[in-house]
Amino acid sequence: MINKKSIWFLTLFSLIIVLSIYYVTMPSELLLNTNGNYFKDEKNVDTVNKDSSEPTINIEESSALVALRVEADEEVNLEMEELKKIILDGSKSIEEKNSAYNKMKDLNITKGEEEKIENQILNTYKLKSFVRIKDGQIRVVLEGKEHNVELANNIIRTVQSNFEEQMYISVKFQG
Repeated sequence: MINKKSIWFLTLFSLIIVLSIYYVTMPSELLLNTNGNYFKDEKNVDTVNKDSSEPTINIEESSALVALRVEADEEVNLEMEELKKIILDGSKSIEEKNSAYNKMKDLNITKGEEEKIENQILNTYKLKSFVRIKDGQIRVVLEGKEHNVELANNIIRTVQSNFEEQMYISVKFQG
């Protein structure tokens, strides 16, 4: 006899499968420009080369920050999926499940701290940034062509003010 849990599981699993297949088979042009204009956005496209039929795309500073953010999000999502598998696995011990749950909680806290620091930099210095906290190290990538040592030192002090223990903080200017 099929119970409600089995039906819900099969329904959600089927939905995930369908969405995964849709995502995999989606044309790559839709992934590059989600508003459907493909390469009609003038600020991101140079001219079409005479020798090839593909346009040359300029990457803006904000696009580089978005790429870093997407890469970090994918990494976190993969780790979260692995931890969810451990939690849902019936053959794992309670200690392993608790450890996986604590790691998930730590990942969420770290993600919140990263967003908090990004907002703090944006509000204080009016600069877009990407912040990555990993293994006790904080990497800050700033949008801007000016490589100002004084600004970098001020940002390091601002970021350090959020933590009680001394952190290794690096600041990089992207541009």
